Amino acid sequence: MNRNDILNAVRDRLPKKRWEHVVGVMETAVILADRFGADPVKADLAAILHDVAKYWPIPQLEQAVIEHHIQGDLLLYDRQLLHAHVGAYVAEVEYGILDDEILDAIRYHTSGREVMTLLDKVICLADYMEPGRDFPGVEHIRYLAQSNLDLALIAGFDSTISYLITQGKSIYPLTIIARNSLIDHIKN
Repeated sequence: MNRNDILNAVRDRLPKKRWEHVVGVMETAVILADRFGADPVKADLAAILHDVAKYWPIPQLEQAVIEHHIQGDLLLYDRQLLHAHVGAYVAEVEYGILDDEILDAIRYHTSGREVMTLLDKVICLADYMEPGRDFPGVEHIRYLAQSNLDLALIAGFDSTISYLITQGKSIYPLTIIARNSLIDHIKN
């Protein structure tokens, strides 16, 4: 499938408000890619597909994780994590995306991971700070993203972790690992 086919297919799968979010992530990802030296074409494609499974019913997401042997420990944590990993599977199987860098950027856009690639960081951060996002601290994340991708992403992870703590929810360990990895990267 070419980009326009993928764009149209994904748009048809999502509610209007979520599609507006995807468009915001696409635009933001390309800006961040240009600013920090990532491939803007890959950033655009990963952004288009990052929420492709977002509106699948939870039982369908759980079934996909089990049937396709997708990161089984996800089932122990917040179900909001499932759509990213299942989305990478869908991008590969249904949309023919074979580029591991794009697939990983989709897969880890909610949790991050240890030693994130530049594209991972761009997609994760674009998802945090696209223009439609409005939560306490988002303006600070946007400010940091003008000059430092890692600091902006750490601020995003801090926001997520703080929110999960206030909600009494468990924190997916990979998010803590991703945050610590970014801090180690900055120190070195």
